[in-house]
Amino acid sequence: MRRSRLTMVAGALAAGALALAGCQAEPGGGDGGEETTGGDSTGDAGGEGLTIGIKFDQPGLGFQDGDTYTGFDVDVATYVAEALGHSADDITWVEAQSANRETMLENEQVDMIFATYSITDTRDEVVDFAGPYFVAGQDLLIRSDDAGTITGPESLDGKNLCSVSGSTSAQRVKDEYAEGTQLVEVGGYSECILQLIQGTVDAVTTDDIILAGLAADEGSGALQVVGSPFSEENYGVGLPPGSPLCEDVNEAIQAMFDDGAWEAAIEANTEGTGYTPNADLNPPTLRDCEA
Repeated sequence: MRRSRLTMVAGALAAGALALAGCQAEPGGGDGGEETTGGDSTGDAGGEGLTIGIKFDQPGLGFQDGDTYTGFDVDVATYVAEALGHSADDITWVEAQSANRETMLENEQVDMIFATYSITDTRDEVVDFAGPYFVAGQDLLIRSDDAGTITGPESLDGKNLCSVSGSTSAQRVKDEYAEGTQLVEVGGYSECILQLIQGTVDAVTTDDIILAGLAADEGSGALQVVGSPFSEENYGVGLPPGSPLCEDVNEAIQAMFDDGAWEAAIEANTEGTGYTPNADLNPPTLRDCEA
């Protein structure tokens, strides 16, 4: 991997990123609109600003509360931006909904995307990726009182499993692990959480770190992640095709792994949930950038 100015600033970034990881927003609703916190966007490191796509509605990962943005993806994105020569005030945060991510990158509406964006062969044909910066796995969120009863997807026969409409996660559990699972589809994960607390469903499924963020946002300790992931999802940094930033982004991510800021960001954004990433896969090995 080539040397860059990142090797000279990584140490200075560590302290700032560790402090950043401790910042948490109070629960609130994102309006799905675009909020601007910096200057004009540019695809060149060290330019006037960066436009970064994140989720606005995933507590603990990418969450908008007024003009405040928090979560693990936000912390990683801010660290990377600072390594590229941009202050946090230079970043323009925009919402990157799952269905729109490739289009936003192809049309260069954003410089990069940090939005629980799994690297897949199909996506790799359309856009570029740096990273991965995290390996998630499909898991279950349950009531803490059920920890001895629900220990994995095989435990869900005859139980109600919640997921959002359009997701394949719950159907995968039914098809591959527990045919007798009753699927409940709702419009968003906040509704799943409400039903889980009320007892109308027995579990919620999606990627483990997303579930941990939801549990942390709920905040009472009544919910926990089972901790037996049954898939691998490599979260990458989406880049426009042909972006020159891949190697510099990878250097920044590696610096975040090495200086402790990555681990601190995970702990800060999943505090109180008992969640720990899969140590066999995290922090992940960065893949080579395409020539």
